[in-house]
Amino acid sequence: MALGSLVKTLQNIMRKDAGINGDAQRIEQMTWLFFLKIYDAKEQEWEFHDDSYQSIIPERLRWYSWAHDAKDGKALTGDELLDFVNNDLFKTLESLELAPDAPLRHVVVKAAFTDANNYMKDGILLRQVVNEIDESVDFTEYKERHAFGEIYETILKDLQSAGNAGEFYTPRAVTDFMAQALAPKLGETVADFACGTGGFLTSALKILDSQVQTPADRELYARSVYGIEKKQLPYLLCVTNMLLHDIDNPEVFHDNSLEKDVREWKHKPDGQFDVVLMNPPYGGSESASVQNNFPVALRSSETADLFLGLILYRLKRGGRAAVIIPDGFLFGQDSAKTEIKRRLLEDMNLHTVLRLPQSVFAPYTSITTNVLFFDNTGASEGVWFYRMDMPEGYKHFSKTKPIRIEHFASVKEWWENRRDIEEDGNPKAKFYTVDELRDGGFNFDVCGYPHEEEEILPPDELIRSYKEERAKLDAEIDQKLARICEIPVCQEQSA
Repeated sequence: MALGSLVKTLQNIMRKDAGINGDAQRIEQMTWLFFLKIYDAKEQEWEFHDDSYQSIIPERLRWYSWAHDAKDGKALTGDELLDFVNNDLFKTLESLELAPDAPLRHVVVKAAFTDANNYMKDGILLRQVVNEIDESVDFTEYKERHAFGEIYETILKDLQSAGNAGEFYTPRAVTDFMAQALAPKLGETVADFACGTGGFLTSALKILDSQVQTPADRELYARSVYGIEKKQLPYLLCVTNMLLHDIDNPEVFHDNSLEKDVREWKHKPDGQFDVVLMNPPYGGSESASVQNNFPVALRSSETADLFLGLILYRLKRGGRAAVIIPDGFLFGQDSAKTEIKRRLLEDMNLHTVLRLPQSVFAPYTSITTNVLFFDNTGASEGVWFYRMDMPEGYKHFSKTKPIRIEHFASVKEWWENRRDIEEDGNPKAKFYTVDELRDGGFNFDVCGYPHEEEEILPPDELIRSYKEERAKLDAEIDQKLARICEIPVCQEQSA
């Protein structure tokens, strides 16, 4: 079977199973199966190079022991297969006992099956799915493993299409451009504290892989990326992604980056990184216990603000960062946003703000976004703002017409030869001094889109856009009410 049709074949089989409801569950089902198949191939490789290697997975649970169908009528299927998966495979792997010094390649197995699910209720259909995966891809072959990486992109995009709340697949063109702009080098560490499926990490690895020339370089490559992801499914997708990219001990953790006191990172150099690439979650509302992990001036219920605050503490001296943020951060005037922008100018070197076209994440969200580029080299001398316009022939990006890396050509040209640009009396690119931005109340909403034509969207996109705007307004109202209720008078009344 052609690799390109594998995902569709698996989805068509699973649609016949009454236990699976929707694409999100189908994707999760495929993901843990792919993980076991890929992990089995990696284990064969580790055993070949290390005679002392011992698997953390009991022999009966390793992929080759139960998944391969020799067509002799002995392969597990039907109720027998379901009982094995539900009551042996899952229960054993999620309860694995790990030594304190267990290698990460063992740790990820337990983490991968914590909160994972087998949704299928038809053991015969499950056998069909297992057979398709087992027979379609040989992950022991380097070329085939890397070819599968392209198929994996399909799964990641489908995850976004499945409507997972708060899950937005960052277009590969965007992650590639941001990684290229920061140009990570072998020996440096690259981090994403809300790494999702690992898009930024793989874009960085692509650059680092091109620098590998010796076995020592390969060792540096293998230790170059670090990620944290709160949600189970994106975490499992990310770990699998790292294995596909030959990161044998992926430093990717199933955790919440915001649940540790950020002030502690100042005293932990090993918790700081040379390069940070992120598209942090935004629009969320964090609890008081999470906010208390930040200095008073940086406390905010807005998730994106907290992640920016986190980066300020976890970026190495001399390190550099590129972070996607929504428009609301640029013009936001609440105390936390203002303080973050002040620190970006006075404690960091915020040198560039790239304003992305309005529909980069369409049709999944209509929120307009920007990229902050800064480094930890001292105070800013000033900030360049550049507006990236829609490419010629495009009214908006969409699922069928996504943003592509070639659309960044004009940005790259300007990046190397920075200059003020004015179009129709409005600035497209302009340099602002720190004093100008400070005197303007730290309003970074400059070089924006001067003329917005009303666009008739398809009904599903229009409904989604209205819902997002309503959710955004609700969040803003909740934040204002929360701040009002912090006033002593309000507290007394509520008492």
